[in-house]
Amino acid sequence: MKDYRATAPGKVILFGEHAVVYHQPAIAVPVTTVQAKVDLQATGENSGLRIIAPDLGRDYRLAEAEADDALALIIRLTLARFQQVESLQATLIVTSTIPLGRGLGSGAAISTAVVRALAQFYGQQITPAAISDLVYEVEKLYHGTPSGIDNTVIAYEQPVYFIRQQPIERLPVGRAFILVVGDTGQVSPTHKAVGHVRRQWQADPQRFESLFAEAGRIAATARTIIEQGGPGATLGALMNDNQAVLAAMGVSSPELDRLIEAARQAGAWGAKLSGAGWGGNMIALVEPEAAAAVSDALLKAGATGCIITEVAPS
Repeated sequence: MKDYRATAPGKVILFGEHAVVYHQPAIAVPVTTVQAKVDLQATGENSGLRIIAPDLGRDYRLAEAEADDALALIIRLTLARFQQVESLQATLIVTSTIPLGRGLGSGAAISTAVVRALAQFYGQQITPAAISDLVYEVEKLYHGTPSGIDNTVIAYEQPVYFIRQQPIERLPVGRAFILVVGDTGQVSPTHKAVGHVRRQWQADPQRFESLFAEAGRIAATARTIIEQGGPGATLGALMNDNQAVLAAMGVSSPELDRLIEAARQAGAWGAKLSGAGWGGNMIALVEPEAAAAVSDALLKAGATGCIITEVAPS
């Protein structure tokens, strides 16, 4: 029987974490060196859809899934979009090389790959915008009040300049640049970190509005540099500035700070956390010749893994 396979990349946020929830701009890029993969195969059995997620140690039927099961939800939403019933007889296998809970968009990537595999299965055409909308509904399970940036950049697989509730802007890249992603080894509790920032904002709105505005200014400046293929050192300095803002919001951590400092000491132009914070990943902007040295320095400083990825011109 024919096997339908679909993939989706990870992502990192370059600029604008947390502030993006408050309608400031953010920049995110796909990370194609890690991927979520879905294989979907029709079966001759009359037992509905079987879902196998070996990375999560799960093997169950769609009909048995709870309403808040993320995999089941994206399947049901997609079936409804295609006006199909849940009685398809098939096996869906989900695997991923994207670390879970590290700010790399693993949940959005898995959901995107599921939608793409089901679209192939039913011979349906579906736009990146429609995929993004479906995935956003599942992101609410993971993050409570998601910004929408994960589902957007992953569904489009292109760098994006994103302002919440405004039209998506794809971000042209004037010159390729290299990122080293360092993993703290700790799960980043997105829902808790977002809630923490919201409570701080409610308690001191003037201070936090100022922090959000500064993060937005940095992201807008970075956009121009990226589009024009400007100096890496200038873009790196903006990353350092953004990290200072995120630290002031209270979402960095000793583990992140240690890796960020190690990257800078090893020659990175700039480094910052990426994602919700309180764990997860940090990113470093490096010249190509320094990528290996920065990666080695991060591992020596306690990173549990490193990814080197290129953001290509567009």
